[in-house]
Amino acid sequence: MVAINKYVLGASVVGTVFGASVLLKDYVGGGPCPSNAKIQGKTVIVTGANTGIGKETALELAKRGGKIIMACRDMGKCENAAREVRGTTLNHNVFAKHLDLASVKSIKEFAKSVLKEEQHIDVLINNAAVMRCPHWKTEDGFEMQFGVNHLGHFLLTNLLLDRLKESGQSRIINVSSLAHIAGDIDFADLNWEKTKYDTKAAYCQSKLANVLFTNELARRLKGTRVTANSLHPGVADTELGRHTGMHKSTFSSATLAPIFWTVIKSARQAAQPGVYLAVAEDLQETSGKYFHVFREKEAAKQALDEETARKLWEESAKLVHLDEALQECKA
Repeated sequence: MVAINKYVLGASVVGTVFGASVLLKDYVGGGPCPSNAKIQGKTVIVTGANTGIGKETALELAKRGGKIIMACRDMGKCENAAREVRGTTLNHNVFAKHLDLASVKSIKEFAKSVLKEEQHIDVLINNAAVMRCPHWKTEDGFEMQFGVNHLGHFLLTNLLLDRLKESGQSRIINVSSLAHIAGDIDFADLNWEKTKYDTKAAYCQSKLANVLFTNELARRLKGTRVTANSLHPGVADTELGRHTGMHKSTFSSATLAPIFWTVIKSARQAAQPGVYLAVAEDLQETSGKYFHVFREKEAAKQALDEETARKLWEESAKLVHLDEALQECKA
């Protein structure tokens, strides 16, 4: 009788898990990019493009005829990825370029080079990220997740903004995460210098910052032909989760694997929403929106607070010395 109960219980758990995973699968959504638009003659910058979602995004956009600049910290991996994209797509306008988002100096050097070499920038995809790493600091002393995920892209975008405006109907896409709903911006301790470090909370703060930055940027871009949108691409099987330790857990591997198999996307699948925002003709005028995969959704309440977004912009500008960086890149 005990054995029967165990089997019944086991079947019930499996059924519940399977049912939940199906529901999660529906919620996550996915599929190929619904737009077949080509982008011949357009220049696209993708950060963090040597692996994962960034690499697949570069590959898809190269297939569509764009000139692709793959901006990465590790040039060895980036050159290999660019070579693979060129070989797969037969598009020879795919280039690897050094960009370390954990270094203000590197960001300025990258921007100067791009502004010198590129007459127009049509799409900027801020994709690179670190997730739940140890309490590391950037070269400039910023908490790593906030520094790379938000401040690095904040500075990069602003340094390239005039060229984006000059290029016509340009698009800025910030890859955020569903994790932003658990985020909180602590203006008293943005860099975790006073509070005990929490890897998850720090990641969620950085992803909330992505959405707030996007919304404030869109407001500042009103009247121009440049749009800015953020998105959650879905949960993907990439190197981003290497610091979480879940893949090393026996419990995760044995118990949660069936769920993960159902809901986790490949990097190629997770790249499709970013591609959609980059090319879809029906999104040409859409700006200041948050997308959950392909669907426009309302972001978390704290991500919609205009005062918080304005204050974050101002604090970010101070931290990266934006005015000085802008003058340096114009010199």
